[in-house]
Order: sequence, then C-alpha cells, then structure tokens
Amino acid sequence: MLWAAGLGNFFLGILMAAAPVEMDRVLGIEAWTAVVLVRMLGIITASTGAGLMLAASDAVRSWPMTLAGMLVDFTWVWGLAAEPRLSHWGFTAGAFQLLLGAGLGAVLYRAYQTLGEQKRSISPEILKFALRSKTNVGLSIDELSRLSPVLLVFLRHAGCTFCREALDDLAAKMKEIESGGARLVLVHMGSDEHARDFFTRYGLENAPRLSDPERSLYRAFGLRRGTLGDLFGPKVWMRGFESAILKRHGQGRLVGDGFQMPGIFLLFHGEVIRSYRHQSAADRPDYVKLVTGQEYASPEMRSR
Repeated sequence: MLWAAGLGNFFLGILMAAAPVEMDRVLGIEAWTAVVLVRMLGIITASTGAGLMLAASDAVRSWPMTLAGMLVDFTWVWGLAAEPRLSHWGFTAGAFQLLLGAGLGAVLYRAYQTLGEQKRSISPEILKFALRSKTNVGLSIDELSRLSPVLLVFLRHAGCTFCREALDDLAAKMKEIESGGARLVLVHMGSDEHARDFFTRYGLENAPRLSDPERSLYRAFGLRRGTLGDLFGPKVWMRGFESAILKRHGQGRLVGDGFQMPGIFLLFHGEVIRSYRHQSAADRPDYVKLVTGQEYASPEMRSR
C-alpha cells in the first residue's frame, strides 16, 4: 500500500509541477484553485513538520525526511518569489522558510558525512597487509600485537598543538597503559629522525614508532582527512587556545598533511579490539579507558 500510494502521489506531483495549467484544465479546476492549493500546501507543510519532529530522534537514518522537508521549504520560497503582489507577511514567510531550508540543508550534509563514516570499514585483507609494516625496533605491528596488546596511536602533524597535547597525555598515562597490558606504538607522518627528537621531548623516545609520510597506513585503518569544520570549528578554536596558550603546548612547523585526522586502535593478535576515530581535531580521548575497556568518559568514543 505504501509503495502504491508513494508512486501514485509521486507521479501525480510530477505532472502537477511540470504542467499545472494543463492539469487544471484536465481536472476542471477554475475559480477555487488558489483556495484548494493553499489548503493542500498547508496539509503538506504540516505533515512534513510532524515528520521532521519524529526524525529528530535519529537525524542520520531519517535523512530522507530531512530532504523532503528541505524541498518543501524551498518550494515555498520558489512559489512566493513568483507572486508579484506579495504582502509583508508573504515576505516574512518566505524568509522564514528560506532560513529553515538552509538549516535542514546543513543537517542533511552532516548526515551525509556521518553515513560516510559509518560505511568506512577496515578491509581484513588491507589490514593484514598494513600490519606487516615494520616499526623502528625491527618488528612489524602484527608481530608486536602477538606479543602483547598494542595501542596504535595515529598522530596529526608535529606542529599541531593537539598532537603535542596527545603526546603529553600519553607520557603521563604511560604507566597505566602498560599496567593494562598494552604496548604503545606511535604512527606519524614525518621522518624517523624528526620523530625521535620530537618524541624525546615527551619521554617517549623508547616507544616503537612508524613513519608513514604517504599516509598509506592511515588510509588502511580508515582514517579520513578532516573538513574545515573538523579542523577550524568553534570547539577547535576554544580547545586550541586552552592547549596552545594556557597549557603551553604551543604550535610548530607543519610536518605532514595538515588535514589528516588522527585515531587510536587497540590491537591483539592482528585484530582490532577497540578503536577511536576523532570527529574533531580537538577531541581528547581517554587512552587508559580505551585499553581497559571501561566506559568512556566522552560520548564521542567509538568502540568497535
């Protein structure tokens, strides 16, 4: 019934939108056209509003409803803009619908990004190949993960204040990470010489590390490049001030891809046990809880 009603209304709507005059003539509508159309538009708009309120509980899965709402809002704007004798209330309604349509467009774009992230998965074949990568201690990631669980931390570029903050956090939590049975392995985009000097500042020179300037390992683990919002949004600016100025981590020279997003993976016997993919460059995950598997303090934690 839903399919029949949906297809019937869809094609009828297409005919009415493409040839309204001919459809009026076919349907025999004359003087009361405006009244009927306004009532129809009111019913459609009210129904769409109810649907959008229901969709608010899960904006990602309900993206078709968001798209429908955006189209209804812009149809309002389109229709009102074609009216030559529009009242001030008409202009107000048009501006309101334009604002709503733009807001729904932003929600729809965010839902598109989230769906893309949800579909991003690690291919077992690619992961198996990537784990063969050798660290500076001569053992591959896979070999290290068979000796003990590995906390594989993908860093941003060395000049990033959040990368420096992450290293400081890891150094402070190193004993707890090791007492949880995990071995820290760092992945970076610079040269090994630069990384050795850089990590030494934080007392992490002995942690196994791996240089990945081509970002092949980042891609193998499904870590994306960030958007402008991920890297320069309000949260990033506020946290950046806290990290760079108040905590004195500062900034440095760009070494690597400035748009590359970081991530953390707990590996054991070549399998991903848990993971955290940053949604923002300013995310500050709890490394110890990721190792121990406790409830995460941050709602942004993703466990896989």
